[in-house]
Formats: sequence, structure tokens, C-alpha cells
Amino acid sequence: MSDLINQRRRRFFGAAAATVATAQLNFSALANAQSIVAGTSSATAAGFTGIKQIDAGVLNIGYAEVGPANGQPVILLHGWPYDIHSFVDVASLLAAAGHRVIIPHLRGHGSTRFLSADALRNAQQSAVAQDIIALMDALRIPSAVIAGFDWGARTACIMAALWPERCKALVSVSGYLMTNLAAAKKPLPPKAEFDWWYQFYFTTERGVEGYTKYRREFAELIWKTASPKWQFDAATFNRSAASFDNPDYVAIVIHNYRWRLGLADGERKYDALELRLAGLPVIGIPTITMEGDANGAPFLPPTLYRDKFSGKYEHRNLTGGIGHNLPQEAPQAFADAVLAVTKL
Repeated sequence: MSDLINQRRRRFFGAAAATVATAQLNFSALANAQSIVAGTSSATAAGFTGIKQIDAGVLNIGYAEVGPANGQPVILLHGWPYDIHSFVDVASLLAAAGHRVIIPHLRGHGSTRFLSADALRNAQQSAVAQDIIALMDALRIPSAVIAGFDWGARTACIMAALWPERCKALVSVSGYLMTNLAAAKKPLPPKAEFDWWYQFYFTTERGVEGYTKYRREFAELIWKTASPKWQFDAATFNRSAASFDNPDYVAIVIHNYRWRLGLADGERKYDALELRLAGLPVIGIPTITMEGDANGAPFLPPTLYRDKFSGKYEHRNLTGGIGHNLPQEAPQAFADAVLAVTKL
């Protein structure tokens, strides 16, 4: 799960020393409330078939592709602990609307592999975003609508901030997500720290051993706590959990959360990008942010990040028991946002 939250929660809970100043909270977001009843998710329908592979940057990336090859590209980015099947229904809806839809496995997931056995299993934010730019280059996609949640939303926000010319528009669940390492080192109030319990578990060798052994049980726990009203079946979970068998999965997850706390180094080649991200740059492309009313993961009210979007903007609140895995729980609403964002 992603985190401009670490910095912003200091303000939200009234902590004294925020390291990142933001504009006055006098913006009124366009809250288009949509009521969607949380229901049962079943994997009786086929998942993605015919996963493609392509060398892109430091990776050989596995990805699903649906829709016409000449359609306007949309790239859908999954979160943790999820995989590309969070978008299996969304992708079908977008393909039916004429879009070329690309859904990549992020590094450490599914069939994506590092090209070099010696490469650092690095999950710092700019590296993951650079992976998707490299994928676009490999697929000869000049620009695309970028949409995601959790790690995928963070990656999408970073792409929109650093490479706006490659991003036609943005759909981001839980708003503006970016990590400032200096701010992340400062302690949060107890309730906020409690919400991030798993990243502290991951700082220990016990956590590495436990996550290696119980990665599926861990993911199922997060699914249930982050989306408490989502009734998914075993087939739905197991379809995604197969992606966690990637040989680099545990190393990538552990590095991601240790890096966020300043306990693991990134790679120097990304220093310039991280320096730009440390300033929490404003995103200027058309954007729709979304939030479900039953998100059990940490998130912020949209007024606390409204000033980070300077272009055409809309926020959509979903009601009806929608949790953290919004694209899979409310695929029609997510697809509608993707279709609408270029028309703002």
C-alpha cells in the first residue's frame, strides 16, 4: 500500500513538525458519489490468458493485452498484495469501448523477471515507474492513459509528475501517492503507526522468514482487512496468489517497505529522479481520483491532496461497501473513470 499518507497524516493527526508544506485546504473537490453494492467476487470467469513477454529496461515484463491494437492505449497498474487480475473485468469493459489495454505484472510479480541475476532486487518508487516507461518504449506507445491503485497508483502518479508527455491522463485510487524519504523517517501518532504494522514486521528477519513462508496467508489477511465488505471466493484469491510465486516476490516486497523507512538503499542511477520526487511535484495532466467508502487501508480525505493536481480534476467517492481493491470490487465505476478522464 502506498504513502504520501506518511507525511500528510502528521498534519491530519495534528503532529507538530510536518516537513512538507501544502497549500491551504480551501479547495472543494468534485465529489461524485456513486453507490455500488459490494458483492461476491468469483473467478468462475476466465482470467487473463496468453500472457505476453517483452524485454523492457532491466526486466523481461509479463503483461496481458486486450482490445484493438490501434485503440487508444490504457495502462493499468496493480497494487500489493494483488496482481493483474484486479483489472480482469475493467480491461474487458475498456476493450469493448475500443481501447488497447495493457496490464503489466510489476517487478517481482507473475511472469516478470529481471534480465540479470546480479541486479539489485530494488523496489524504490522511481525504479518501478521507470519500468513502465521502459515498457511503453518497448511497445512503442508514445503516451497512454495511466490508471492504478496502491503501488500502481503511486507508480501512475510518479509517471504523471516526471513524464507528463507520456501520460495522456491519470486515474488514481486514494489520490496523490508519493514517498518523501525525509518525511517518512519521522514518527507518526500511534494510531497511524498501527495502520502500517506490516512495514515494521518487514524490517525484521523474522518478518522476512514469515513472509516467505506465509505469503499467501499474509495476502489473504490484507485483502480482508483492506476490503472488509468484499466477499471474494477461493478461486478469485488463488488466481492472483499464483503471481506471488515469482522468485523475486519476497525480496521486492521487503525492499519496498524497508526503502520507504530509509532502512534499505536504492540505486544511485535513480537519485536524480528521487530528488525531484522529494519535492512532491504537482501533477498537471487531467486526473480523476477515487475512493471507496469501505477502504480498510490508510488513506487521506481528498482535501489534503487537492492542491497537488493543477490540471482538470475530479474526485469520485464510491459508496456501497467498496474497499481498497477498488478496480476489482467496482470495475464499472473504475472503467467509467478511465473513459471519462480524457473528456474532463
